[in-house]
Amino acid sequence: MKKNIDLGMLITRIAIGFPMSVYGISKLIHGVGFIKDMMAMHGLPTFFAYGVFAGEIIAPVMLIIGFRARLAGMVFAANCFTATILAQTANIFKLNEFGGWALELLVIYMLVSLSFFFTGAGKYAVSTQNKWD
Repeated sequence: MKKNIDLGMLITRIAIGFPMSVYGISKLIHGVGFIKDMMAMHGLPTFFAYGVFAGEIIAPVMLIIGFRARLAGMVFAANCFTATILAQTANIFKLNEFGGWALELLVIYMLVSLSFFFTGAGKYAVSTQNKWD
């Protein structure tokens, strides 16, 4: 069977971009008040909470369509890292109720999106010629 790495990258872009964008849409509907509270609790300016829209809506959509995928992957990964530091540090060494790592999904999102920083989007993308593609 012939390998089709570009198709695999497209499927992976959709597989992480779509579910994360659902989180972002939820924050559009319900607001970012709890994120503002976390920012304040850590002594950070609360307006940083709006950065979640870059990491959970803009970057995932950019990954899905393949536009500046390297940049989008970095923003997406930074969003996941920030979520880990601000909200999930208590779960770093915990297991969930099924015996899996409590942070597995967030870390998978972070590592896969970081991989797009190194690989780009592949040939099935809106843009392929820029250094950030």
